[in-house]
Amino acid sequence: MFKKIVLGSLFFLLLLGLSSNTIHKFYVSINQINFVAEKKELQITSRFFIDDVNNALEKKHKSIFYLADKRETPEMTKAFEAYYLENFSIKVNNKTAKLQIVNREIEDDVIILYSVSKNISKISSIEVKNTMLFDFISEQQNIIHSAILGKKRSALLTVNKSIDVLKY
Repeated sequence: MFKKIVLGSLFFLLLLGLSSNTIHKFYVSINQINFVAEKKELQITSRFFIDDVNNALEKKHKSIFYLADKRETPEMTKAFEAYYLENFSIKVNNKTAKLQIVNREIEDDVIILYSVSKNISKISSIEVKNTMLFDFISEQQNIIHSAILGKKRSALLTVNKSIDVLKY
């Protein structure tokens, strides 16, 4: 399964190089979770195709969204961040970790969201729930990669399996 996840990640990176006008037929997000022991925090980087996020938000809010566009409004930004926090969560050692969005950037047709969870000193397991875009695209796959205490773990989350526990 790990090979499938790595291949899926490589395929996603290949898709990143395509023109933003290209319609993709592969629905995937890549989420990287790193533990920075000196700062006692988890750092999460999540990558999603902009058009998929806009379409999901349009469906949810019944209005047009322009994320990563000069027409984006502060309300659209807040709606996106709320959607992310509703659909992405982490438990560290069976305790819910509070996520804080710290930044975002655009790379071609991908929106990259950076978030952190602070005051974490010890990790033996992380439960990751990621239902991003499942309400819009049933074929969506959310790949989770982690680097915790020198150990790398990965998970593939789908509509049928939206939660996984990574042990360290």
